[in-house]
Amino acid sequence: MDQQIWLAFGLTLLAGLATGIGSLIAFFTTTTNTRFLSWSLGFSAGVMIYVSLIEIFVKAKDALTAAKGEQLGSWLTVAGFFGGILLIALIDKFVPERNNPHEVKKVEEMNGKSAAPDSSLLKMGTFTALAIAIHNFPEGIATFISALEDPALGIAIAIAVAIHNIPEGIAVAVPIYFATGSKKKAFKLSFLSGLAEPVGAIIAFLVLMPFLNDLMFGLIFAGVAGIMVFISLDELLPSAKKYDEGHYSIYGLVGGMAVMAVSLLLFI
Repeated sequence: MDQQIWLAFGLTLLAGLATGIGSLIAFFTTTTNTRFLSWSLGFSAGVMIYVSLIEIFVKAKDALTAAKGEQLGSWLTVAGFFGGILLIALIDKFVPERNNPHEVKKVEEMNGKSAAPDSSLLKMGTFTALAIAIHNFPEGIATFISALEDPALGIAIAIAVAIHNIPEGIAVAVPIYFATGSKKKAFKLSFLSGLAEPVGAIIAFLVLMPFLNDLMFGLIFAGVAGIMVFISLDELLPSAKKYDEGHYSIYGLVGGMAVMAVSLLLFI
């Protein structure tokens, strides 16, 4: 069990720190590969949607019906699913629109201009990083709990979360760079914003683990499914379509579902 806990922490940490990869991409490339960006965001959405509805929701229902019976357990599963959607929707609602992490930035926005330090933009840039951190917190809980229940499932979710954290890292790095004129500070804040995910894992471990019975596990898993479906529909797919030059986002979506389906079948 100890090894599984450390694996869950490790996967959550790696997924969160992918924001740092996004900022490095912004620093060391001059153009955005929009086809790959569109495909990868679609792929991440496909993984999240498939695993949420086919695997996580079902496991949540199994746990809740075992704890509370078929009828009440089924109602609790649905309530947990939409509760997760409500939670992430409220987080989005209270994040200022200009700092919303759903607004994907392109590398050209950083490298196509010369930046000069502007202290008046520092507050805005810091709030952008904070918005990303708030947004990533429930993702950390989702990744940790999933990896704790099923390591193979946790790996798949961690990969999907990491993919979609890369453009979020760019979204942090671009405004911070223009706010400070410092690539070092932009990278540091982008990197730190990703730490919200392992912090979410630590909170889940300290607060939720002592109470993790069938009822608690089922409710959390149902909420995780709702959170990931919302992120996919509200963030990943619209961003993927925004930079799509053909059907790359759909190819990525189907590819993500197929990879997830095959990986789950291999572990039956």
